[in-house]
Amino acid sequence: MTYTESLWLYFTLLFGIIVVPGMDMIFVLANALTRGRTAGLAATAGIMLGGLVHSIYGALGVGLLATLMPVLFKPLLIVGALYMAWIGVSLMKSSITVDHVGPADTRSNWEAFRRGAVTCLINPKAYLFMLAVYPQFLRPDFGPLGPQAAVMAAMTAGTQFAIYGGLAVAAGRARNLLVGNGTATIWVGRIAGLLLLAVSVLTLWEGIRA
Repeated sequence: MTYTESLWLYFTLLFGIIVVPGMDMIFVLANALTRGRTAGLAATAGIMLGGLVHSIYGALGVGLLATLMPVLFKPLLIVGALYMAWIGVSLMKSSITVDHVGPADTRSNWEAFRRGAVTCLINPKAYLFMLAVYPQFLRPDFGPLGPQAAVMAAMTAGTQFAIYGGLAVAAGRARNLLVGNGTATIWVGRIAGLLLLAVSVLTLWEGIRA
């Protein structure tokens, strides 16, 4: 297999992992629907930062990660599930209304960015990807590992931006249609929170059974 073929295979697997709905995707969707496109993009940026950290871990400590994974996986799964459940319940309890689309709230966007990064960093799916997939594509016969890792990190960030960013823009436009319809907007927030809660319950169940 050539280096180019290896990158194409990595991209195919990466795309398949990212496009499957999970914590990161639902978090972006919830922010875009309840706070607007900018908040959704801020959440996407936070997730991209988390993905970069995962890439660094994968490049620097594949062996260490493989050693610690059995010990860390279950606690990580449970912590991640509880965190997402807390966000979901917060969305369901809050009375979100959209009377107009005004200037972006810097604090809420920063909060979306920060939570997005944390969500990605505690997402067990990302750790499984780094353990099962990432090491197979860092190969010394393709040259120095540093440049290879940089290319793969850029591909990861670009794919996250394309999928999650596109979702944020689309959901943000849908949100604009809710302007002036307070009842519908409240239910959108509650449904988004319910989705996050459902994902967290399933994840917690997997963690308990593991």
